[in-house]
Amino acid sequence: MNDSSQLDELLASRASDSRRQIEPCTVVIFGASGDLTSRKLIPALYHLALEGALPTPYRIIGFARREKTDESFRAELRTALDQFSRTKPVQPEVWKSFSANLFYCQADISDPAGYEKLGALIRSSEHEKLRQNLLFYLATNPSQFGEIATRLSAANLLHKEEDGHLPERLVVEKPFGHDLQSARELNAELVRHAHERQIFRIDHYLGKETVQNILTFRFSNGIFERLWNRETIDHVQITVAEKIGVGSRGGYYEESGAMRDMVQNHVLQVLSLVAMEPPVSLEAEAVRDEKVKLLKSIRPLGSADLARNVVRGQYFAGEIDGEARPAYRSEPKVNSKSNVETFVAMKLFIDNWRWSGVPFYIRTGKNLPVSASEVRIQFKQAPNILFAAKSAIPLDQNSITLRLQPNEGITLRFNGKVPGAAIQLRPVRMQFSYDNEFGAYTPEAYERLLLEAIAGDATLFIRRDEVETAWGIVDSIRSYWADRPLTNREFYLAGTWGPTGADELLTNDGREWRNPSPQK
Repeated sequence: MNDSSQLDELLASRASDSRRQIEPCTVVIFGASGDLTSRKLIPALYHLALEGALPTPYRIIGFARREKTDESFRAELRTALDQFSRTKPVQPEVWKSFSANLFYCQADISDPAGYEKLGALIRSSEHEKLRQNLLFYLATNPSQFGEIATRLSAANLLHKEEDGHLPERLVVEKPFGHDLQSARELNAELVRHAHERQIFRIDHYLGKETVQNILTFRFSNGIFERLWNRETIDHVQITVAEKIGVGSRGGYYEESGAMRDMVQNHVLQVLSLVAMEPPVSLEAEAVRDEKVKLLKSIRPLGSADLARNVVRGQYFAGEIDGEARPAYRSEPKVNSKSNVETFVAMKLFIDNWRWSGVPFYIRTGKNLPVSASEVRIQFKQAPNILFAAKSAIPLDQNSITLRLQPNEGITLRFNGKVPGAAIQLRPVRMQFSYDNEFGAYTPEAYERLLLEAIAGDATLFIRRDEVETAWGIVDSIRSYWADRPLTNREFYLAGTWGPTGADELLTNDGREWRNPSPQK
């Protein structure tokens, strides 16, 4: 074994040895009969148990209004696990041990007696930590978040802790509000009963290994961080593309659109990680401080900027891979005259020392040619002398692409000489692939997020001021669109990369989109 391999093994060993100890915990899932619980939460918790990552002991209590026994609840979840587990078949011995820790509390969210019943079930544990260290997961309609917190507080199950100790925590799902005002109201309601440090606002994108790796890539590699600024970078492209249409979610999408559904959370979170300054430590508040600073540094969009630098679109009928796709206005539960956007492209500027003058182009949409999420860092063109002067075609700009999903990895693109007597150059790639390098699965985002919440680490969760700052950016755009019907130029054929205005956003600056390929 060479010295490099020995060093790699030593570093990996040290990282695994530093895994923190997690205290015994009771997890209570509100909305336990819902789709999120069966598809995501229970499979994630089962896989954590499979890997020995859960504390000893632990309890999981489902809270919902449907009548079930512990046994029928476990049987339903076992059936769901057969379908949604990422490792199949389900291991009988692991399930037997895991299911013994599953319990059910039948009650209505609005019924105070239900919380008394829940409290009695929690207090029935013989283990002190399981009675005290409580994680409440609100897998319900967002309109119920405030009521649940209020009822838990009234039942003496949730206490507002000012000293930083976190015996009880709330995990709340997105969407967190539908605009800045509603987000502020919901925040105010929650912090009446819990300290901000006890509130874990979830965005599953932050649980993805590749998104977490953005900070590792930037701040543990000196060669890249030194290039990560306006001196060397021409522009940045962030693409979150979905091949699917709205489908059965038409009713939800009519209320959200691409701006609320994707930009306000996922896209702006990725942008903040790509562009933020180095935190003073890896502690949760240090990381989140820098993310908030970055979001607050995004240049406000005036009326002229909104008209010039923001593009919306809506798909009409087309075809993807031989499959006919209906127009958005023909989808179930969608208004036949809807002006809701299914595509957004924007040019943003960050007014700070590092990024002054560097445009960030972001886009997201449905019924696009591929499903892929990636960040492309496009470096400035080499001076037009030497090789560039002799080349018949312009040299390709160097770039780094962070592929978030699928085919997760990192690609460095640069120019190389084609073998032969003539001086002929072409772009070549150096590629890192998670699958090839580590030969292991990429865990589901909910596995990491649940484990962090159980441990009380809020680094991968969104803070109050992050939510409100992001809504402020989005609200200004939505207000601008409110009274403006879609024009013909804003429609795009399903299976294409959006309306013509999205291309013009870059071509007007002498640039072009680099579209993700299905395989990379």
